[in-house]
Amino acid sequence: MQEQTLQLEHQAKLKEYEAAVEQLKGEQVRVQAEERRKTLSEETRQHQARAQYQDKLSRQRYEDQLKQQQLLNEENLRKQEESVQKQEALRRATVEREMELRHKNEMLRVEAEARARAKAERDNADITREQIRLKAAEQRQTILESIRVAGTVFGEGFQAFVTDWDKVTATVAGLTLLAVGIYSAKNATSAIGRYVETRLGKPSLVRETSRITVLELLRHPVQVSRRLLSKPQDALEGVVLSPSLEARVRDIAIATRNTRKNRSVYRNILMYGPPGTGKTLFAKKLALHSGMDYAIMTGGDVAPMGRDGVTAMHKVFDWANTSRRGLLLFVDEADAFLRKRATEKISEDLRATLNAFLHRTGQHSSKFMLVLATNQPEQLDWAINDRIGEMVGFDLPRREARERLVRLYFDKYVLKPATEGKQRLKLAQFDYGKKCSEIAQLTEGMSGREISQLAVAWQAMAYASEDGVLTEAMMDARVQDAIQQHKQKMQWLKAEGPAPSQ
Repeated sequence: MQEQTLQLEHQAKLKEYEAAVEQLKGEQVRVQAEERRKTLSEETRQHQARAQYQDKLSRQRYEDQLKQQQLLNEENLRKQEESVQKQEALRRATVEREMELRHKNEMLRVEAEARARAKAERDNADITREQIRLKAAEQRQTILESIRVAGTVFGEGFQAFVTDWDKVTATVAGLTLLAVGIYSAKNATSAIGRYVETRLGKPSLVRETSRITVLELLRHPVQVSRRLLSKPQDALEGVVLSPSLEARVRDIAIATRNTRKNRSVYRNILMYGPPGTGKTLFAKKLALHSGMDYAIMTGGDVAPMGRDGVTAMHKVFDWANTSRRGLLLFVDEADAFLRKRATEKISEDLRATLNAFLHRTGQHSSKFMLVLATNQPEQLDWAINDRIGEMVGFDLPRREARERLVRLYFDKYVLKPATEGKQRLKLAQFDYGKKCSEIAQLTEGMSGREISQLAVAWQAMAYASEDGVLTEAMMDARVQDAIQQHKQKMQWLKAEGPAPSQ
């Protein structure tokens, strides 16, 4: 029994040993699997790193190839430009040489002809003097004979006319009828002229108009025909405003166009703000967009007319009511004659003209649309404010609007003339977009008109240069001058008094 128990214990230990061996084998298998997984992961990582490195090398080689190709292209372009410059210099030298030789030959020919002519005149001096003397004697004899014959004929005719009373009576009656006809034609022409001036001619107060007159039709029939066949333009084409103001004026343009289509009454508009912010430009674009004619008058032209101001004002509105397409009457500097009657001391003539204006604009019209522009809206008479249907404020452009304006006028006055090649203007190589953004940052407080004048100054500097090339330094110099001028204007404005409210 003890032996059997020992054998059983021995077998149990043997089983435990075998189980431990099996467990060790399992652990070895798990370790080998883990090692194999780590090996595969490391190989995968190395493959990815190798692929990334190869991709990086490929991109680097491609970028190097692009740079080499760009350098090669620039070198070829430079060689071509040098070749063109050499050819141009050679051609210019050839032309100058040809002109020099031609000038020398011409001078030699003229000198030879002058010497030959002088020699011939010296040789024939006696013959020439004799011919002149004979010709003068013959001409004198002819004139005397003509005078003698004319006197004889006139005397005989006058004597025959005086002795015949029927001829004298007929002559007097003819002269009387001729005088009556001339007087009647003069009065009729004057009456027709006044009618044409009232219905078709441009009134004296209107400085500029798109309305076609008979005289313009006779002078420029082709241009008038193109204008009649032209399509309506966008109301904001070439006008740069802030987004909120742009949306508002676009709604006004659409409403005005639909008002004209439906033959309804127009609303009167007041535009106020600093000078040069686009009020006049938008008024023209509004008329063209709506298919209407526009007429521009200035308030400063009314006061000097004195007593004739009332008649001139009635002529403007009579002329406006005859428009078939509808007329947009734009009054610039409206505060010059539409000022307050109660607080301002104005002359009686100007007061009468203002009353005539108020009488003709008392009701909305389907013939004309009134657009007033002023820098000082608080000075307008209260009756004028009562006739306004909508007020629009035009402020100085902000940075985004200034950048659009700089790019617009740079493209119009500099870039297009330089690229078209029709003018003596070229541009140096620099980043145009970046430069426009910098200029927009520097021109804070400037109006659109001042920015357009700055672009015109760039063009003038290029024209004044020796080679006609506008460089970045030249643009910067003009920008600094414009900034100094703007500061000087602001100082003058502060010295005059507080700025008018906007």
